[in-house]
Amino acid sequence: MITAHLTDPRAPENHEGELLSTAEREIESLVADAAALRGQVRRRIVGQEEALEEVLLCLLAGGHALLVGVPGLAKTLLVRTLAEALDLEFRRVQFTPDLMPSDITGTEVIEEDRTTGRRAARFIRGPVFTQVLLADEINRTPPKTQAALLEAMQEGRVTVAGEELVLPRPFFVLATQNPLEQEGTYPLPEAQLDRFMLDIRLDYPGEAEEVEILRATTGAAEAPVERVLDAERVLLLQRRVREVPVSGSILEYAARLVRATRPGTPGAPEEVARWVRWGAGPRAGQALVLGAKAHALLSGRYHVAPEDVRRVALPVLRHRVLVNFSAEAEGVSPDALVTRLLESVAPPRSGL
Repeated sequence: MITAHLTDPRAPENHEGELLSTAEREIESLVADAAALRGQVRRRIVGQEEALEEVLLCLLAGGHALLVGVPGLAKTLLVRTLAEALDLEFRRVQFTPDLMPSDITGTEVIEEDRTTGRRAARFIRGPVFTQVLLADEINRTPPKTQAALLEAMQEGRVTVAGEELVLPRPFFVLATQNPLEQEGTYPLPEAQLDRFMLDIRLDYPGEAEEVEILRATTGAAEAPVERVLDAERVLLLQRRVREVPVSGSILEYAARLVRATRPGTPGAPEEVARWVRWGAGPRAGQALVLGAKAHALLSGRYHVAPEDVRRVALPVLRHRVLVNFSAEAEGVSPDALVTRLLESVAPPRSGL
């Protein structure tokens, strides 16, 4: 584990003539890795800075992400480019109404040995046996197929004929949804939505960004992407995120935010009792803390501050706060409710 006060006598001196600690150099390396990864993705993706940062936070925290946006916002290209820059195995599955669970996890086939005539079962692994999986339009497939993927996400393994097969590591699922077309879709149940650490929203680009998109995508060739991280380095980054210390006051703040989303909880704002049908569970608190740790490291700090929790609160909570009919009738969205919670739940004066 990194020790924040440990000093290496062989470390180089900085411009002030002070020795850099092991932790400081480690953090610098992590920030440099993240910057290199961002730089490679930006070769193909114009804008969407907030969404890109949230994807990186989710990756470093070891979670899975749901990407929601209208068609044409480069959701698929973002995931594919990220996988290339990470030097990880990548597979894409287009979810359709006729997709079966075995199309995701794999299936057993009977093979016959032509010399002996004996038959034996052999398991053919499905696309879930990869490191970066793009589940395109996950809400277009029936619940039983959705459940097969989400079980693999949660458990990190697939059970076949009583045998457990472990999925590769790291295992990162990014699922996309189109919020416009709801006819013929199967919305993810709340319990399955909770398996996604972050709900990431992509919006239309600005005018200057859209002009740059036209310039970049109508040329002769696609911009090349260099591989800057591998599986071993990604796993190390994920371990370092979990090692970031968190004070008791920050844990209490994260717990208060999550508990404030639940109607009937003492101290919950009046808006929650009025507009919320069901609040976030304990998994939201875990996502808040892990996301805040990842954000702290990407910001070059080896401690979590209240602003780290606040930065990830919206993508962590928006899909876990279920509004009632009154809220829908009055046009109150989960995003608006989470924003009000951040205003009403006071952060600690110091995260240290």
